[in-house]
Parts: sequence; structure tokens; C-alpha cells
Amino acid sequence: MIGTPLLRPVRPAQTRPVEEVLTVLPVQLRNLITRLPPEILEQLEEIRLRQERPLALGLIHRDAFLSPEGNLVSDPEQAYRVSAGDLERTLQLVTGSSLYALEEELRSGYITLPGGHRVGLTGRAVMEGGRVRTLKYISSLNIRVSREVPGLATPLLPYLIDRQVKSIYHTLIFSPPRCGKTTMLRDIIRQLSNGVPELDLPGLTVGVVDERSELAGCYRGVPQRDVGVRTDVLDGCPKAEGMIMLLRSMAPQVIATDEIGREEDIAALEEVFHAGVRVLVTVHGASLAELAVRPALRHLFKLKVIQRFVLLGRSRGVGTVEDILDGRTMRSLGVG
Repeated sequence: MIGTPLLRPVRPAQTRPVEEVLTVLPVQLRNLITRLPPEILEQLEEIRLRQERPLALGLIHRDAFLSPEGNLVSDPEQAYRVSAGDLERTLQLVTGSSLYALEEELRSGYITLPGGHRVGLTGRAVMEGGRVRTLKYISSLNIRVSREVPGLATPLLPYLIDRQVKSIYHTLIFSPPRCGKTTMLRDIIRQLSNGVPELDLPGLTVGVVDERSELAGCYRGVPQRDVGVRTDVLDGCPKAEGMIMLLRSMAPQVIATDEIGREEDIAALEEVFHAGVRVLVTVHGASLAELAVRPALRHLFKLKVIQRFVLLGRSRGVGTVEDILDGRTMRSLGVG
């Protein structure tokens, strides 16, 4: 079903997001990374710190280790080894020296930084009542760089706009991790909110449930990322509850959220569909067949309300649109 990549992604052209992320690294690690050439920094997606193991970087086209001299190397034996002190100092900077105040985030396994950057954590899980209460003895951090790429969604939008009603089709974007779902979703939201004159689309009122604070990167409730002039963001709220809150209080024309997958998410989406509001969501998955066997998503497929399925990949860089499917016929709308 998936053929030649349809659309070539737009490349990020600035390093400011990396500069934001570097503020949570201790000076020694910060200095190592800033020795890299600007063209490498532009490709930086992840910084992985694992205690007593090599410092690893995830780039757009490859993964590599970082040497004590600040060079990219493929041999882990030549890499800088992350010490317990490096991890401890990084955690202090990430948490503002207060892990206790971020217990809710630790329960989820990540902490969101200003600007929508995210720090994943692993260590010893502390259980209570059969659920994770918090993490301790943290031994690994994955710092993910969040980038805005204005215009990334421009080639995709003509396939998503329902010109008869001047709105977006009910759309589900899916891909494996690190393929640009959140970045693509953010740019679609921005353009829908601002309006797209080239497609005769007026600006739409968009309600966003940003449970992980990645889409809008809110600080004290105010979006730090450009999500458009007609967008209302419910920050840090569970997706299912947030969708219903927006539906009842903000009169959105579109509701958007990232990484659905729980049964309560699908139940809330069903209520949104019945209210006549368009939906724009993402989910992790490499194929529709994979999505369709998950219990919660199976019900979504049975509803037969999604009108556009968009598969993202990395065949020509992060954010490559690999295929677009018509939700009614399940046929590819692929061009090129």
C-alpha cells in the first residue's frame, strides 16, 4: 500500500531549540555538544544520558556517540562516559532541584520543559496500589528536541481540506516514533487556525488538548509555540477529559490532540464526532493493520468516521508523508 514518498519534508533551518535544551545540561556536557558544527546541531533530535555508559545523540539521519573531544564517533569505546554526577546535575537543572514537586510527571516517565522539549526518564519504579507512584534511582535520561517547522504541512493540506464545508476532514496521522507526528500536527493546527487563503479556507477555531505540553509548549498557560491566532490550548490535561471540556466550553470547530490510544480517548472522540466537530489526532503505529488490532483503536475503526489516514516516515527525512488514504475507500490518494 505504501509506495513512493509523496511529499518531501521542510528542513529546520535554525538551532534555537537546541540552545533551549542545552540549558538543562551541566556545563561540561553543554560544552561538548556545542563543539559540534552548526549543521550537525540543526539535525539533533535526542540527547541520551545513561549512567556509566556512552553519551549518545540521535540525529535526523543517524545515531552516534560523542567523544570527550566533542566529535561524533561510531565506536562506543571512544565515547564520553556519562557519570553519576552528570546525571545528578542534569536532573537538578531539569527539575529546578525539586524532584518532589514533579512527582506527577515522574509517574508518567517524562518531564516537559519550556518550549515543548521532553525529558524521558527510567530508573526504579515505586509502586503503590498496583500503579507507579514515582521513579527513583534514575539512571537514564532521553532529552528530545522539539522544533517548529513552519510550512511543513503546506504540501499535505490540500488532501486534508473538505472544501464543501470549508473545514478539515476527520484526520488521523500515524507513524513509528521519531517521524515528526507532533511537528506535523502543530503546523496543521497553526495553518487551520490562521486560515489558508490559497485553499479558500477561513481561519478555524481550534481546541487543543496538550496533555504532555509538547504541542504548544505552554508556560503558565500561554503557548510558547506558534499554534495560530484562533487556537485555545488546554495544557497538561488528560486527553479524554480535555476533549469533553473543550467541546462544552469553547465551541471549537476542530479538536486536536496528540498520541491517542486509550479506550477513554476513543469514547471522547466519539462524542466529539456526534457534536459535529472535526477531529485531528495522532497515534503511534507503523501500519493501519497494526493499529486495527489494538482493542481501543479497533472501536475507532468500526465507527468509520476517520476520513483521512496519513502515514509519516523518514524515507526522505523526518516528516516525510509516505501515504495518504481515503478513510471511506481505504485507497491511497498518493501522487508522485
